[in-house]
Amino acid sequence: MIGVVSDLPRSSSRRAARLAGLPLGIAGRAAGSLGRRALGRGGGDIGEELMDQAAEQVFAVLGELKGGAMKVGQALSVFEAGMPDKYAEPFREALTKLQAEAPPMAPAEVERVLDAQLGTRWRERFAEFDGTATAAASIGQVHRAVWSDGREVAVKVQYPGADEALRSDLRQLRRLGPLLRPLNPGTDVKAVIDELYESCVAELDYRTEADTQRVFSAAFRDDPLIGVPAVLASSPKVLVTEWAEGRTLGRISADGTVEERNRAGELLAEFQFSSPTRARMMHGDPHPGNFLLAPDDRLVVLDFGAALPLPDGFPQILTSMMRLALAGEAEQLLELMDRAGYVGRGGMDPDDAMAFLGPFIEPMREPEFHFDRAWMQGIVQVYGDVSGREFRTSRSFTLPREYVLIHRVLSASVGMLCQLEATAPYREVVQRWMPEIFADEA
Repeated sequence: MIGVVSDLPRSSSRRAARLAGLPLGIAGRAAGSLGRRALGRGGGDIGEELMDQAAEQVFAVLGELKGGAMKVGQALSVFEAGMPDKYAEPFREALTKLQAEAPPMAPAEVERVLDAQLGTRWRERFAEFDGTATAAASIGQVHRAVWSDGREVAVKVQYPGADEALRSDLRQLRRLGPLLRPLNPGTDVKAVIDELYESCVAELDYRTEADTQRVFSAAFRDDPLIGVPAVLASSPKVLVTEWAEGRTLGRISADGTVEERNRAGELLAEFQFSSPTRARMMHGDPHPGNFLLAPDDRLVVLDFGAALPLPDGFPQILTSMMRLALAGEAEQLLELMDRAGYVGRGGMDPDDAMAFLGPFIEPMREPEFHFDRAWMQGIVQVYGDVSGREFRTSRSFTLPREYVLIHRVLSASVGMLCQLEATAPYREVVQRWMPEIFADEA
């Protein structure tokens, strides 16, 4: 581990310059490529070389920064299964470096934050406290401790100046959407960053996260499949929860057995589709590091900084769209999508609407579905092909603001299932929690 995070706010100008320099560096290489083209090299070769160099520079910068860079990297990590193979491995390496080399706060800095947030007698609330961080995240780090009643706990402490750095990074990273598109042509990276920017303010106050986690913890209390650690204490910059043991879904994807990957995939689908009914909310930060496969085979869910309230459960307009797509009712589907604000000025025809939604309901068409990278890459390749019909459809497709986070969460969940290469009873899970989607089959 290197450095101390107390330098983070004072280095925000350097961070901004590092991010802002990306388009300039790539533009310089583009100018150089024009000269090489004049010497006889093909335009296609130059374009691919330029995209490779752009990807390499993006990876390098993501690997050197945290804050907003880590947030964006985590958000995009779930779409890594759909990336071309030559980009997927460097992207994973950049994220691993980002997570492993995130500089911790010095112990004295940690104590100052705890003094300010929990009071100068905060140690009386713990039987033990490890001043060395056990994990680093985008805006804070986690310490292991023992609560006064003997329970093992996780203490999340926010980096001083994290709010300024996060906002600065996200403002700069919004400019990089076009550069990141070749990594995953089917993903609107700018929309992901815009949505992250809007939600990051809420994440900076750990009291809001604590309130959300209490709702989920109560909804899944004593559940045999899903676990959510209880909250013991919170303040704006410190959060204390029960400690959770387990392996992240990232680790399960890398070296888990077939049985573990299938189990994790089924439980992930169970959590995502049951939450709107059980918690009347949706977990809004889906990436592999926020889900653990526990020793008792339950899925433990972490990090509730971003969440979407759903007081009426999963929106009826979305279940109706899925029902019509599943039933092949193309005309009705297009009419509903148009009324709901999904059809842009370019317009769609019924076949376009079915083609666009088809891949997302395919896993519901059979008792078990095998999610893998080849399937995801096929979808991404189709939607990234500028000469293809699906690409034209996607350009005519708009995403209503109120559904942006829901679509991102569901898409990210499918991305994680593909990373796991899980075979899961996806249809059964969806039918149990949203039977109205299958009403036309009856």
